[in-house]
Amino acid sequence: MLKILDRYIIKTFFGPFFFIFSVLFFIFIVNIIWVQLGQFMGKGLSYWQILKLLFYLGVSVVSLVLPLTILLASIMSFGEFGERYELAAMKAAGISLTRVMAPLLGVATVLAIMLFFFSNNIIPDFQKKAKNMLFNIAQTKPALNFTPGQFLDQIPGYMVKFDKIYGENGEIIEGVFIHRKASTYENQQSIIAEKGRFVPAANKNFLKLELYNGYVFEDNFAGRGENVRLKQPDQAIKFDTLVSHFDIAELINKAIEKEQITDDYRFQTYGQLNETVAKTKKDNAAFFSSISADVLSQSNSVISYMDKTKSKVAAKQQVKLDTLKGEKKLEILFNAYNRLDNLKTSATGKTNEFSSNIKYFSKVVIYQQRIISYSVTCIIFFLIGASLGSIIRKGGMGLPVIIAIVIFIVFYVMNLGIENVSWGGGMSPYLAAWLPNFILLPFGIWMTYKALTDSQLFDAEKYKALFKPITKLFVKTKEHKRYQ
Repeated sequence: MLKILDRYIIKTFFGPFFFIFSVLFFIFIVNIIWVQLGQFMGKGLSYWQILKLLFYLGVSVVSLVLPLTILLASIMSFGEFGERYELAAMKAAGISLTRVMAPLLGVATVLAIMLFFFSNNIIPDFQKKAKNMLFNIAQTKPALNFTPGQFLDQIPGYMVKFDKIYGENGEIIEGVFIHRKASTYENQQSIIAEKGRFVPAANKNFLKLELYNGYVFEDNFAGRGENVRLKQPDQAIKFDTLVSHFDIAELINKAIEKEQITDDYRFQTYGQLNETVAKTKKDNAAFFSSISADVLSQSNSVISYMDKTKSKVAAKQQVKLDTLKGEKKLEILFNAYNRLDNLKTSATGKTNEFSSNIKYFSKVVIYQQRIISYSVTCIIFFLIGASLGSIIRKGGMGLPVIIAIVIFIVFYVMNLGIENVSWGGGMSPYLAAWLPNFILLPFGIWMTYKALTDSQLFDAEKYKALFKPITKLFVKTKEHKRYQ
């Protein structure tokens, strides 16, 4: 009997689970598309390459999607049990709420373990593929990578400069200068135009450029000596419209998934991250120990010398400025100012480097610890979701969705806020990775207790009765009309 009930409970849970997971995964993918759209649109990519990139990027969001899915699915499942009075029937049959929650707690634990192995073994590999693919795509088609006002050599064999670049996709240009890189034995050519625009070419291996109102400057004296060049000037051709094709096959045919970035900490497993954390600690310790010596040597060379040599020689008597006059006094003041300015510059640089080291160390530790902490979050979210569902007794996509979203937003905001504090050195990164779970765990235990004791947590009348003595103080009682 109980095995049949367990199968029914698990079946009821997985019904909304797969639907919710698909919807949330799609929502997170849309968010990724919105953020990354400019990096891969207009690059001549096939639909298959775009879908593959989105898949690589989407795999990393599973660590956030799965806990939220468990939270929402558990609220909806137990809400439906309560709404259909199935939970009351189970209790009437002598089956406690803990027994009803037991099979799904086992399912949540299995999902949490799966998430750990997924985050540890699969996500790093897909992170590497996604980052390298984005890096290669960014260099695939140079049309959208030009910087106005700068000479760039992104087109193979040419040096180009555009004064202005605008348009919906950056296809319109003004102030065009194109110079072909040529050896001594090749004809020199330069193109100047007032305006131009990039046009899609029939062959994707070529970049098509239409230019308007300009000149082509070219000589035909390659290899004929400098004297010939001096006797006859370059050839100049004026044009109203000029269509040029530039061969970019070298860039287009570059392997989109070629691995050029391999040293990112997000590409590592939990065990490999242990080595990275140990190495970062060692590097930071060496850096921090060198800071005091550098600042000390710049602030007072005498003290630094005595500290290193253990010399007992007394420091020189300092010169009093009041006893000096003229250029000697100005020289001392100037030297003192320069020393203070150098010390300030050095201190600012060390501070920035110090902050950068702390931020990087915090990022590595938090990323490592979240491989485990997000798995624990799955179990905590199940306790909260199952308890809330049995209390509110509402299924469907209404109130349960709102409650789940509010809880997840609180969790997500806590993660971001605590993460930023840790990056600034205000909190241990180990604590920062686990603190949201430490905060939510007591809440989950409390909600479970309330569900086991059949607490009317969302009963409005209960809260009205609780605050009635206070509200009576602010409400004026009306007399009956017969006494007025």
